[in-house]
Amino acid sequence: MGKISNFFRNVSSEMRKVSWPKRKELTKYTITVISTVIFVALFFTLIDQGISAIIDWIL
Repeated sequence: MGKISNFFRNVSSEMRKVSWPKRKELTKYTITVISTVIFVALFFTLIDQGISAIIDWIL
């Protein structure tokens, strides 16, 4: 039981050292992630449609 309490004490100690992002930074990071995900999804959709068109043309 002592190991578990020691673990949680260490976790809380490390969490105090974390540098949490400010609201402005968090908003910027969130917008970056969402726009990147949308871009990658559109890119792979276009690639998939292109490959499908090529396969349909061949067959």
